[in-house]
Amino acid sequence: MPNAQKERIYDLEERTAKFGEDIIEFVQKIPKNIVTIPLIDQLTRSGTSVGSNYCEADCAETKKDFEHKIGICKKESRETKHWLRMVAKAVPEMVTEARRLWREANELNLIFVTIVKNSKNRIERSNN
Repeated sequence: MPNAQKERIYDLEERTAKFGEDIIEFVQKIPKNIVTIPLIDQLTRSGTSVGSNYCEADCAETKKDFEHKIGICKKESRETKHWLRMVAKAVPEMVTEARRLWREANELNLIFVTIVKNSKNRIERSNN
């Protein structure tokens, strides 16, 4: 991995965009049938919205708006974990790739949980 890419992994905007791209590539490989079509739709929506909501949070006009958008990132990353689990069940031959994406969704979720927690702690301290 080139040095520039190693450094970029810590850029959350880039990381969430890459995650969305990986989700798109993943869903394009899922065989389409009556079970997988709704899963593909839901996974695409939640997995790609993590990055778009992070961009919105990064450009928030107020602290309240920032917290709201980061909260959406947290929810969407968690929802993505759910849909990846469902795809893994529906298409067992894709379980390895689904698990890799699930781990990234989980890491992103933990990052957003921490951001929300730290943001709330700052508000509590400023109110005291």
